[in-house]
Amino acid sequence: MRDVTIDAFLTSLAAREPAPGGGASAALHAAQAAALLGMVARYSTGEKYAAHAEPIARITAETDRLRAAALRSAQDDAEAFTAVTDAYKLPRSSDAEKEKRSAAIATALEGAADVPARVAALTTRLVELAEEILPMSNRNVITDIAAAAEAARAAIATARVNVEVNLAGIKDESKRDALRAAIADVDAVASRAERVTSDVRRQIAG
Repeated sequence: MRDVTIDAFLTSLAAREPAPGGGASAALHAAQAAALLGMVARYSTGEKYAAHAEPIARITAETDRLRAAALRSAQDDAEAFTAVTDAYKLPRSSDAEKEKRSAAIATALEGAADVPARVAALTTRLVELAEEILPMSNRNVITDIAAAAEAARAAIATARVNVEVNLAGIKDESKRDALRAAIADVDAVASRAERVTSDVRRQIAG
């Protein structure tokens, strides 16, 4: 996933193949948001921004880390969904095979839900960083903060549906509860991201 070209990824995404799919797309939206915020941070350095040197350095490092984590999640999601499809292909000609298949599906669905849940958490942090960097950033690149916020909004909304679609097949009620909790604040985070974009638009409108 890290080494393919954009065209190759999109071709694979468009193909009649189970993975990559929406979960990987959510992770890549998050990676783009992180990259954009990292770029803004790097443009917000030097004497003019000396008063904010410490938080800018911290944001630069954190967005780099989150970008790498999001990219890993894109790969993890493709692998997790492949595990789901493999579990559904297991034999079911006897009661023992059916039981084994059912357990394998439930386990695979947990893995498939875990990845977008992690993406949702990661994206929540990206929105926090977008809010933090906006007032101290280079004015010439604030539209990229809005772009990051919108990428984050797409990431977290997509991550949520990719958690939800797996919930029904997960047998462990405590696991389902934990996953529901992981996406409980998605609407609030998406609203915060929208406010970041609105703030940018007000500023560029003069």
